[in-house]
Amino acid sequence: MPWRAGSRYDAGHAGMGAGPERECYHRRMSAKLIADFLKACPVFAGLPAEEIVALSAAAREERYPARAYIFSEGDAPAWFWLVRSGRIKILRQSPGGADVVLEILGPGEPFGGVAALQGRAYPATAQALEPSTVVRIAPEPIVAMVQHHPALVPEMMRVLGRRLRAAHDSVKSLASDPVEARLAARLVRLAEEEGARDPRGLVLPFRLTRRTLAEMSGTTVETTIRIVRRWLAKGIVSEEDDQMIVPSLETLRAIAEAD
Repeated sequence: MPWRAGSRYDAGHAGMGAGPERECYHRRMSAKLIADFLKACPVFAGLPAEEIVALSAAAREERYPARAYIFSEGDAPAWFWLVRSGRIKILRQSPGGADVVLEILGPGEPFGGVAALQGRAYPATAQALEPSTVVRIAPEPIVAMVQHHPALVPEMMRVLGRRLRAAHDSVKSLASDPVEARLAARLVRLAEEEGARDPRGLVLPFRLTRRTLAEMSGTTVETTIRIVRRWLAKGIVSEEDDQMIVPSLETLRAIAEAD
């Protein structure tokens, strides 16, 4: 049976997550806005215009406040997600029960897609780091497009491969590196991927809390506060208007690579 808007997926989502932790506002975006957004996303950029238009008919926009959960590890996968604005953090629980942030995703980046396309439970939790807007698409039309346009597969695999490598590096670092080196490595990666360069250095375009940095590094908030305070005193990092600035990536990288 071909996929169509208004299917069981839309009906099922309407009742998802009554608690405030899943609070969201969802609405139908205009066809042109969603088509323009999808065309700008690297994972769909190679699609013909008519396919983009068809895919946009299946899309819905949702807005989440900071700290709201989009889905949790182990949830049934009903949607392929894309960040439209804001930042989404992907996290898992460690064996000890602590949250470990695997990555922070920005505009245009997909998440939850592999699980949705394979029909497997979401392997991690997605939570809004800041007020964020996301786009959700049921997997059926994407599966159909992959079958008609195999060129989509390499781009999806590129995104998946990058994330698998990053997750592997994170696990390896958590097992072997000193805490300060882990904190520095996470900050180097964020600065390289997200930082905007200006005369002060690389500026992160979002508020990175000590808690989030601690969760990315597998350490406590108290330890993170202490180390970042020392970095601030030495000028290794600085902060203005709730944004962290890395004046010298080389200095921070040296800490990350220290024995």
